[in-house]
Amino acid sequence: MNNDVPADDGAAVVDFVLVTVLLVALFLMVFQVGLMFHVRTVIASAAAEGARYGAAANRTPAQGATRAQRAVREALGARTAAAIQCTAGRTTLVQGARVVDVVCSGRVPIVFGPSPRISLTVHGHALQESR
Repeated sequence: MNNDVPADDGAAVVDFVLVTVLLVALFLMVFQVGLMFHVRTVIASAAAEGARYGAAANRTPAQGATRAQRAVREALGARTAAAIQCTAGRTTLVQGARVVDVVCSGRVPIVFGPSPRISLTVHGHALQESR
């Protein structure tokens, strides 16, 4: 064997490690995007449910916000729900009908360190029943 040619011993291991690190980082970023969409869907559903609950004839928008907060906690767990706040928005008139607004906002949990902090704000609306 010629001594002038460098040996390739161990090159496959280095290549494997480099590719594996990149694939794991890509997987975690895709997982982070999926988690963001899941949290957004849960928050939107909870805000809509809270608005419908708060728009009932014998309820207040504040009760709807409490219901939305409970729905977020049940769906995402206490630790994630602690970063999300649901509040009663303002009740507005739209063409003579009262519309109840429940606002849920907070941060999406970070799975992958280099991911940016993602904040979400979602509104749920419902027509208020007459009392």
